[in-house]
Amino acid sequence: MTEQTSADQQPQPARTGAAPTSSSAAAKVPDALRRRIPKAADLAPLMQFKAPKLPTARNRVAKANTIADLRAIAKRRTPKAAFDYTDGAAEEEITLTRARDSFKDLEFRPGVLRDVSTVNLGTDVLGASSALPFGIAPTGFTRMMQSEGEYAGSQAAQEAGIPYTLSTMGTASIEDVAAAAPNGRNWFQLYLWTDRDKSIELINRAAVAGYDTLMVTVDTSVAGARLRDVRNGMTIPPALTAKTVLDASYRPAWWFNFLTHEPLAFASLSRYSGTVADLINSMFDPTLTYQDLDWLREVWKGKLVVKGIQTVDDARKAVEHGADGIVLSNHGGRQLDRAPIPLHLLPEVAAELKGKTDIILDTGIMSGGDVVAALALGADFTLVGRAYLYGLMAGGRTGVDRTIELLATQAARTMQLLGVKNVAELNPEHVRLLG
Repeated sequence: MTEQTSADQQPQPARTGAAPTSSSAAAKVPDALRRRIPKAADLAPLMQFKAPKLPTARNRVAKANTIADLRAIAKRRTPKAAFDYTDGAAEEEITLTRARDSFKDLEFRPGVLRDVSTVNLGTDVLGASSALPFGIAPTGFTRMMQSEGEYAGSQAAQEAGIPYTLSTMGTASIEDVAAAAPNGRNWFQLYLWTDRDKSIELINRAAVAGYDTLMVTVDTSVAGARLRDVRNGMTIPPALTAKTVLDASYRPAWWFNFLTHEPLAFASLSRYSGTVADLINSMFDPTLTYQDLDWLREVWKGKLVVKGIQTVDDARKAVEHGADGIVLSNHGGRQLDRAPIPLHLLPEVAAELKGKTDIILDTGIMSGGDVVAALALGADFTLVGRAYLYGLMAGGRTGVDRTIELLATQAARTMQLLGVKNVAELNPEHVRLLG
């Protein structure tokens, strides 16, 4: 009989995507994915154990990748009263929080397809060059934070090619700082006293010592309510009480340095013992007016800068009364709480005074990106205070060097990512304020 093929025995067309029907058609497992026992020769390059490093200042701060990292080290190594004096601000510290948030609450607007293989961070400020677009702001009682104090700051600034500002309430004298950094660009910050003869004495000493810029601070008619200092019982010099001795047990290196170096004092003033607020309220002049600025302009022959400008009107008046530069600053939030935020004020001031005076911004800067944002919005230069002090407390001179290095590296990288290769190219188109 002829064999018939039934319908269910008819060949079926192959289905797309059907699984292979034989082992020979199975996908081959790549050699790289086959399990194997690792060879010693393969493991050797991976085993890069490093010898432990001694806990020196250099090794400690080298691990810091941000100013916040330096702050964390500083907090561990510095007694609470001294750390809080640096870290704190007035009353509820609203101004300081807002100042820092202002830099977070912005948007960079980068340009692409630009040649940014090289970046130049140099700029001119107050008639001379600076290797970087930031300098060190005046800070009082600096040797209280760490025993190297103003010497570390001025020498690090000299090495970096940037300005250093010595405070009237510094703990190293005008002459000693000039001797420590003889090739640096040193500025002197002045609080005008009710006793004008003492002010004249300081001004003359700064001129003789080679300081090229006088920075007069005008936002301290009375002391701000710095409540952390009140709660800590902070005095100058620090008092040895049961509380401070207990605190010292966790920071022996700070106390060893403090007790084995020259006693802490206001080096440009006569010795004083009491709270910071008492000093300000008893010594500084609440009657200060623009006529006093006219007087200063006649007395001081170098560059004159007014620090503490917080309105467009005052910025204009300071220039009209002879200021070569203005510092938009609310004293780091340490005076009037809820004061204007310098970064928010900057575009208005720049719109009116750019090119007519040097516009410097202070308060809230904690990264190189912050520096770049300020320059883009119209600042000619910036100052860093707390960021510098965090580095100082973290590791003395080495910590200050690290602060400058971090800020410079971050600023350069930010400019490259914006498509900018020098400071002069930065403009308001590179930044948008979101708040």
